[in-house]
Amino acid sequence: MTSDSTLLVTGASGHLGRQVIEALLAAKAGKVIGTTRDPAKLADLAAKGADIRHADFDKPETLAAAFAGADRMLLISTDAVGADGRRIAQQRAAVKAAVAAGVKHIVYLSAPAPYPTPEPSLIGDHYWTEQAIAASGADFTFLRDHLYTDLLLYSLPHAIETGTLYTATGTGGRSYVTREDCAHTATAVLAKATGKSALDVTGPAPLTQDEIAALASEISGKPVKHVAVPAEGLRQGLTAAGLPAGLVEGLVAFDVAAAEGFHAITTSVVKDWTGREPQSVRDFLFENRTALAPKG
Repeated sequence: MTSDSTLLVTGASGHLGRQVIEALLAAKAGKVIGTTRDPAKLADLAAKGADIRHADFDKPETLAAAFAGADRMLLISTDAVGADGRRIAQQRAAVKAAVAAGVKHIVYLSAPAPYPTPEPSLIGDHYWTEQAIAASGADFTFLRDHLYTDLLLYSLPHAIETGTLYTATGTGGRSYVTREDCAHTATAVLAKATGKSALDVTGPAPLTQDEIAALASEISGKPVKHVAVPAEGLRQGLTAAGLPAGLVEGLVAFDVAAAEGFHAITTSVVKDWTGREPQSVRDFLFENRTALAPKG
């Protein structure tokens, strides 16, 4: 994989951003720029040849210098997931600055089935960011990454400990995809994609939460049962657990979307762009089974 373009990755100190930059450097894909609020965190990547620059999406005035010279950009959604409109403001500013800097193709890490919401929200922010990019005049690829398989390593230990997995997904399936598969896909798309498109990035097959619970039981040797709860019940449970309101609403919305069938899409995007099949949930969980032991 090579590119004659200068490739920019925002959010480079995050898990996925770092993986993309490492892959680009390993492939000698061309000049690589990584932006972050704290360049010191990426000193190792700078030593390998990446141009690491400071960028603060809350300070749009920092973005012109950060994006200068970039031809193609991977815009990774920020972590400002509250309901105050901060994230969409950040990402609109980034799109505007990218176009002003001469970026010709914007790859955006989105989510499955984005839609507008009356108030700022996790899913609504993705929708309006896609709209801003589409209206910018730049070519684009929206990578609608489905739920990361990796997130099961956070939810399943508690389910194994208590014997119960609570969700509001009903009988809906999810095409979980690993963060690593998403990173390799984003790397290839950033280097080579042309035109304007939206791609669902999925795992090999959708699984229901009943099937996830069965896998957790098989791996742990302890009985785990999935209990479907209404959306309001999930909202109350997550709120009682102390999660921020914006994150609670995002998680509930994702479960409702899964219950309605929007997360059960399966595509060949990972293989099309990376040449390899996406890892299954089963293989991922067995590979990481030590992380499923209940904490505490």
